Amino acid sequence: MENLPEKTCSIERLVTQPRLVAAAKAGTKTQQRRDGVYGWVGENFELDGMAFVVTGLSRQRLGDMTDEDARAEGFPGLAMYKDIILKMHTGMTWEEDHLVWVHSFAVKADA
Repeated sequence: MENLPEKTCSIERLVTQPRLVAAAKAGTKTQQRRDGVYGWVGENFELDGMAFVVTGLSRQRLGDMTDEDARAEGFPGLAMYKDIILKMHTGMTWEEDHLVWVHSFAVKADA
């Protein structure tokens, strides 16, 4: 991708919540949405000793999220995703036009 902004946080902060780390390690979480860029495509990171690689980076409106997107985030559906996100971020409102960065990732294959 061209014209990407500078990273706003280190890749180590991409997935931090223990339940979501476990979901990533189990293969049920393959995406993380953030307000800023935390990792570039091809960048590696570890979760509890397991290696992952960023496979995609794109922008998405919150209003365009689907149940499938929420499942890729490690949640059973969009309603639960919204509920948890709003509880985690005190004072946040769900703005349909708000753009987030979608970090897609996968377990890194052995070299």
